[in-house]
Amino acid sequence: MQRLLLPSLKALMRSRCAPPLGPGGAPKAQGGDSYGIQRPVQPVQYSTVTEVALQSGKGAVSLPSKAAERVVGRWLLVCSGMVAGAVILGGVTRLTESGLSMVDWHLIKEMKPPTNQEEWEAEFQKYQQFPEFKILNHDMTLAEFKFIWYMEYSHRMWGRVVGLAYILPAAYFWRKGWLSRGMKGRVLALCGLVSFQGLLGWYMVKSGLEEKPDSYDIPRVSQYRLAAHLGSALLLYCASLWTSLSLLLPEHKLPETRQLLWLRRCAAGTAGLVFLTALSGAFVAGLDAGLVYNSFPKMGESWIPEDLFTFSPILKNVFENPTMVQFDHRVLGITSVTAITVLYFLSRRIPLPRRTKMAAVTLLALAYTQVVLGISTLLMYVPTPLAATHQSGSLALLSGALWFMNELRRIPK
Repeated sequence: MQRLLLPSLKALMRSRCAPPLGPGGAPKAQGGDSYGIQRPVQPVQYSTVTEVALQSGKGAVSLPSKAAERVVGRWLLVCSGMVAGAVILGGVTRLTESGLSMVDWHLIKEMKPPTNQEEWEAEFQKYQQFPEFKILNHDMTLAEFKFIWYMEYSHRMWGRVVGLAYILPAAYFWRKGWLSRGMKGRVLALCGLVSFQGLLGWYMVKSGLEEKPDSYDIPRVSQYRLAAHLGSALLLYCASLWTSLSLLLPEHKLPETRQLLWLRRCAAGTAGLVFLTALSGAFVAGLDAGLVYNSFPKMGESWIPEDLFTFSPILKNVFENPTMVQFDHRVLGITSVTAITVLYFLSRRIPLPRRTKMAAVTLLALAYTQVVLGISTLLMYVPTPLAATHQSGSLALLSGALWFMNELRRIPK
């Protein structure tokens, strides 16, 4: 019975797989109908997304093309640069004590600056009602007020530009289908973080506008809110830069050895230490702790100053005692440069690609440059240009740590 059925089954399969025949037994051209009428084949419509059909019952799955990934990577690289600019501009605003010059917050209304003498005087009168003018700047002129007002205005407007640079292209790329499922989640998180950053900035400013009858200190924003504002900006910067590097830089197929695993862990720990050191700088700036002990390597005449634990409870000294805040920042800075040095020598013991070695050398050079900038800023009593350069150096150092860490990233299987 099987011998009888097998030839018929083979013939049936050949008839189904063979192309349809036209008149005279010739194969019928594709696109023709049952009457032999030729119909033009519709051209395939290609988009920037490569359509990959999976015949597994789950339907078609769209995967972003390499060209789309490069566009998204460059966009996020530009955004990370704009965030870095906002952080630097915010540091200069803090150093020039300009952050409390705009005493209200409106998303759209405040985008138009005063244009005549009457409007400037009205703005100045609003500023005169708050503690910074009454205690610190009671003899300020209108021309001096215009300078600090424009500093804060520039910082706020730049923040709005950064927000638009994230949200508008994200909506466009989403609609075009240039974002994978995982990238959509990242982009939503980045857009949410940049929006939260603006609200957190105003929450920080409000702390410096409040009346504090029991305080004899000069008006300033809360160092806790300042650290939160800087920390969220650094998170936004790191996430954007890491994603852009992952999309733009070709992956290295490194052998998964125990030495590489150890180096990868050390690189991640060092990057976290650099981030923590940069964040501690917010407490230094918020408390003007850079003006407490302007000597190095000792703090005054001793290695450990006597007023390190003057506040009670003891934990309060870590965040509110200017002496302890500067001491912590020094220790974190020295620990960071030591860790980077060790990381560099560990990387030399492993055969790494040329680009990865370049990242290690760059990170080491940035670390020692930052140390020189920090010591110079301290010894010269925190001049604004040098202090701003030191803050920019912290971003450069963090970028170098992320670059080196990205070079060692594990390739997904």
